[in-house]
Amino acid sequence: MTPLIKPIKWEENKRSLRWLCNLTCLFLLILAGCNFPQELPVGLPDSPQRQTEISHILNPAELTPPEEGTAPPLEVPEAAAEFPPIEFGEGTITYTIQQGDTLPGLAARFDVPPELIQSSTPLSTSGLLPIGMQVGIPSTLADTLPHHSTIFPDSEVTYGPSVGGFNAARFAREAGGFLASYSETVKGQTLTGPEILYLVALESSTNPRLLLAFLEYRSGWVLGFPSGAASDKFPIGYGADDTGLYNELMITAKLLAQGFYGWRDGSLTELTFSGGGSGRLSPALNAGSASLMKLFASLYNQPSWEKQLIDPGEFLLFYQDMFGSYWERAMQVEPYLLATATPPDLVLPFSIGETWSLTGGPHTTWQTGTPYGALDFAPVTGEPPCAASAWWATAAAPGLVVRSERGVVALDLDGDGDEGTGWVLIYLHMADGGRAEVNTWLELDQQVGHPSCVGGSASGTHLHFARKFNGEWLGVEEPFPLLLSGWQVVAGERRYEGFLIKADQIVSSRPDGSSGSSIIREE
Repeated sequence: MTPLIKPIKWEENKRSLRWLCNLTCLFLLILAGCNFPQELPVGLPDSPQRQTEISHILNPAELTPPEEGTAPPLEVPEAAAEFPPIEFGEGTITYTIQQGDTLPGLAARFDVPPELIQSSTPLSTSGLLPIGMQVGIPSTLADTLPHHSTIFPDSEVTYGPSVGGFNAARFAREAGGFLASYSETVKGQTLTGPEILYLVALESSTNPRLLLAFLEYRSGWVLGFPSGAASDKFPIGYGADDTGLYNELMITAKLLAQGFYGWRDGSLTELTFSGGGSGRLSPALNAGSASLMKLFASLYNQPSWEKQLIDPGEFLLFYQDMFGSYWERAMQVEPYLLATATPPDLVLPFSIGETWSLTGGPHTTWQTGTPYGALDFAPVTGEPPCAASAWWATAAAPGLVVRSERGVVALDLDGDGDEGTGWVLIYLHMADGGRAEVNTWLELDQQVGHPSCVGGSASGTHLHFARKFNGEWLGVEEPFPLLLSGWQVVAGERRYEGFLIKADQIVSSRPDGSSGSSIIREE
């Protein structure tokens, strides 16, 4: 069979190919930014109409958050415990590897070249580092924000293992506050307040407890009836162009993602506070703490930020009163992101013998802030734009359909029915007709749905394909590289640019599906 494209030796031409992709890419989608207000009121409204107290619903254990530096240590795998303590030279910080740490991420956060990070054994240059290992890092940062200890677990930010059987919509309904009676039109469908909150949590993979607590902290909507709630277009207070609960919660999810995944990859090292001022984050924090700090910095000036999160930590006290000890929950599920984790074997998500185009290289998996982990594939059929294609997107691995709505199919590969655990594949823009139903087990290559423009923003029929692991969105490259039928996915310099590489063959992403973007699944 004639090769689809001229063979090229990839290792010798990677830089020039990325440059070529920059020139030939016709357009990139630009996401709108949000203008945040200056200082906003915080805490619960002092309304005489407030009808429900937290303890009447939850009766949580009477616990207080740990003081700085006393957060309970999370258990680490036995392998990590094998690394003996090690002493490094003067001017070097001893740092203990946390879950999700990579050498490039550490180097960026500590502002040092990766090769200057010392360890007793060689460190992976791209994969996850073993939790519990001690490394020596040159001390180069003179000024950081005055907080150096973790304040919030990773697992309380994402829709991961700690969510378990918690039903956010039912909680909101039983709370009986204004949120339970609220409704809004979202993407052409009228949804109740509890449904909106659950939708945002699940689709953005954000912990619903955190969304509920933050909404209540800012507005009082969950447990009470604050004065003026019915006319409040900005219950959280962002004041963005788009109004309503859905958009306010999506902005919250975006800010949390920017903090969480930015900390993971080292791109977030500094906070800018509402009203002005900035500061560098301590490099010893974890992703969960950085995520919460990023969120609060968008709404508070630095003194208020410290009051909410550090001294006395008003939001953390509030969160614990509302949902019990977050550290105890974390100890039950963390670490959930290990260096020993192995990605599943995946095939291209369409049938053997069909020709599809890579119309979108690596780009955000879901909302702004999530990693560049999604690919767009369009069937080459000559059908009208945005028509539901006659061709099918297919299961890239066997799994259980745990969600099938609003153009999304979520395929749970461990089959436990929990989208927050294990490996999950996300198919977006699946047409309503023929979409695989919830609780259906799909074998490899079975039909998932017809690509279309349903769900999200789309200018043409295609499949948006992405992965999650234990609730975390994943990029296409290290530490969990994406391979599809032996094709390695490589990101370009900018989002939507990128390549599929297999031996000496290269497929380039092109939004118009032009020559060089076509790929045939051969096996």
